[in-house]
Amino acid sequence: MTDQNTAFRALASLASRCRSFARDLPAQEETQQQWSGLGFGLLGKNFIVPMGQVSEVLEVPSYTKLPGVKPWVKGVSNVRGRLLPLMDLASYLGYRLTSPVKRQRILILENQELYCGLIVDHSYGIQHFLAENYQPEAVIDEETLNPLLLGNYLDTNKGKWFVFSMVNLIQTPDFLSAAKL
Repeated sequence: MTDQNTAFRALASLASRCRSFARDLPAQEETQQQWSGLGFGLLGKNFIVPMGQVSEVLEVPSYTKLPGVKPWVKGVSNVRGRLLPLMDLASYLGYRLTSPVKRQRILILENQELYCGLIVDHSYGIQHFLAENYQPEAVIDEETLNPLLLGNYLDTNKGKWFVFSMVNLIQTPDFLSAAKL
């Protein structure tokens, strides 16, 4: 029995010393709600797409031009065995891409009805904003963009980022009719 008592006292002493050196648990800090999306640049402005509306971002692949399509349809590319139609988003909106081809990126939209790639000036990857910095109004000089915007986030470090809706874009009848008439 003496060995058990000695062992118990040693463990109790060890536990007491551990408690004396232990730090208090950190105080619970109030967290702020964040909103995240995929950032991209177009026409010298910063845009952000809600997560889930873009399935992938790629460098601009080589592509084959298609006859009989509107000028903003650049062509079709083979991406991992699938034919990916490529569309110049700036051209569709009536403008021109401003960055060199090496910086341009493809935002891939994929859902049950549509699989296509939109060429943009560049991609910034995932961006995070405080939800409290959201402003529901978004009006910019490039008027053709306004129906595609869902608001903006204003961040003192990042500036103003416009929330771009791919859902609104693919519901535009003109976007879905790429053939020349």
